[in-house]
Amino acid sequence: MSRERVASLADLKPGEAIQVSAGGKTVALARESNGDVHAVADLCTHAAVSLSEGMVEDCTIECWLHGSAFDLRSGKPTVLPAVTPVEVYEVSLEGDDVYVDTAVITNAAAS
Repeated sequence: MSRERVASLADLKPGEAIQVSAGGKTVALARESNGDVHAVADLCTHAAVSLSEGMVEDCTIECWLHGSAFDLRSGKPTVLPAVTPVEVYEVSLEGDDVYVDTAVITNAAAS
């Protein structure tokens, strides 16, 4: 089964990201200021840097090293130098529990 509990909402403050493991993959779990939670591969496609260490703002996550940013819904880069999307995984909430399904890739990177 690729869907697994990775955190509680209390672990994830609005406007922040944390690194979690799901389905054998390293995932950046991000929570927007409006409360929406997203999961993307935790590796910038430009420089192989952890995205979970970057800033979350307006449904994007920014790589702290070179400033590349990715849309948390589609995985598409919104700011150079990255040009390749990151994988986006399905997130579900059950009460305070956050689940990620790494078998469900919901972005252009899967095409």
